[in-house]
Amino acid sequence: MTEASPKPTRTRRPKASPAAASQPAADTDAVVDLGLIGESMGFLLKRAQMAVFQDFIGTFAAADIRPAQFSVLSIIERNPGLKQTQVSAALSIKRTNFVPLLDSLEARGLVKRKAAAGDRRSYALHLTPKGRTLMERLNALWAEHEQRVRERVGADGRAQLLDLLARLVELGDPALDDGGDADSVSAAEAAKPRRGGSPRR
Repeated sequence: MTEASPKPTRTRRPKASPAAASQPAADTDAVVDLGLIGESMGFLLKRAQMAVFQDFIGTFAAADIRPAQFSVLSIIERNPGLKQTQVSAALSIKRTNFVPLLDSLEARGLVKRKAAAGDRRSYALHLTPKGRTLMERLNALWAEHEQRVRERVGADGRAQLLDLLARLVELGDPALDDGGDADSVSAAEAAKPRRGGSPRR
């Protein structure tokens, strides 16, 4: 009687983490297990930021306004006369990044610098009439963009998310910025259709 040959053993693949289920490889049908980073708040916050900014850039593309530019214009609109240093500090933008950003807005005739009262070495910032007119359009675009984000998380979820994000912001150093990384999403990338086939506006 001959000895039966052993049955071949099956190698079990490890189960992918829940986060990996949404991370298909670009060129295959395989699912990439992200491991610990799939449960990392920092990693997921960055991915969420990129998704939100892509929608923002697509929405504001016709106005040729980037997120950082809109942030500066919004601060100046609500706080006319603030010094450059105050605006950059409020937005946690380094001076080396803020000056060329402000220069670009001034070159477009949207912002003007005036000598600050009592301090001729500093400049106070104001919107021009053209800048104020543009902000009316930009605020309407922002409302559309924000509504799409709100639809993803719900009104209660949005309020809770804002509270949680504010707590996380307190962990950081307000004097540091991300080097403009959030604005690095290309216009071509932002113009790609969203899920469901509708193009970004």
